[in-house]
Amino acid sequence: MNPIPLSVWNTAPTSAPAQRKGRYVPGSAAHPAKMLPAIAAHAITTYTRPGGLVLDPMCGIGTTLVEAVHLGRHALGTEYEPQWADLADQNLRHADLQGATGAGSVYRGDARRLTTLIPGAFHGLVDLVLTSPPYGASVHGQVRSTRESGERGVTKKDYRYSRDPANLAHVGLETLLEAFTEILTQCRHLLRPGGHAVITTRPWRERGELIDLPSAVLAAAESAGLIPVERCVALLAGIRDGQLVTRPSFFQMKNVRDARRRGLPVAVIQHEDTLVVRRPTHPAPAARRTPSARPGGGLPHTTHATYCPAPAPAGR
Repeated sequence: MNPIPLSVWNTAPTSAPAQRKGRYVPGSAAHPAKMLPAIAAHAITTYTRPGGLVLDPMCGIGTTLVEAVHLGRHALGTEYEPQWADLADQNLRHADLQGATGAGSVYRGDARRLTTLIPGAFHGLVDLVLTSPPYGASVHGQVRSTRESGERGVTKKDYRYSRDPANLAHVGLETLLEAFTEILTQCRHLLRPGGHAVITTRPWRERGELIDLPSAVLAAAESAGLIPVERCVALLAGIRDGQLVTRPSFFQMKNVRDARRRGLPVAVIQHEDTLVVRRPTHPAPAARRTPSARPGGGLPHTTHATYCPAPAPAGR
């Protein structure tokens, strides 16, 4: 068996706040696990062409969707939590006001029901699935000092996806992987033959034990009938004069120092594991359909979706 090709993506020339400034509406920073915009943009430009269709089944505040429509692609997203779905819709509308040429829609619901949430007109047409599963509260959140919070010591905020126990962020690893396999199986039905899925994730530690989520997610993708293509490193650190410019959070540094004091040779993680898989091209693909546009242009609108008006997707 041939090894999976590896590559490094230079996706953090500037910090995450700098990449989002002015491009995302206020309140977006509260999501605990936002995809870095440059990672989304790199994946979209690499694995799609202008006019292509991008799907994020766990879209959060809509980073994937926003970057897609700014790049002249069209985007579909589903999100379980109402507050994040609303923000994703606001971010799409903001992108439209900024001149984005792609269309985007957000559908609220459980991604395990993806094929019922996304209109049938788009099934088999998606060029790229781009997403990330929830993982590791220890790598999420923002720091607040005593001066900011009024509380003694350093505190952490915005590290919860929600307080809903049914949210996959709150289940055990085995249940998460079972659910994510189901989601990826649904994604396979929406992808066009030969279409790609890019999944970003990273390992974390619990009580000193490494949780190798990337390898487990790759196995889930294979179980869902997707073929591994590449395993990449998407940098969260910048590059200056040939050296990495790291941007670890306070809690990342604290966790590493605590681990080293216990004798564990832990390093600060400054990349996302980026897994690239694709839908098999066989059996022979049927002729591609062009999604019908509602009057006035734009992606079809349904009663359970929020909508950002823009031109309708073009067939290839």
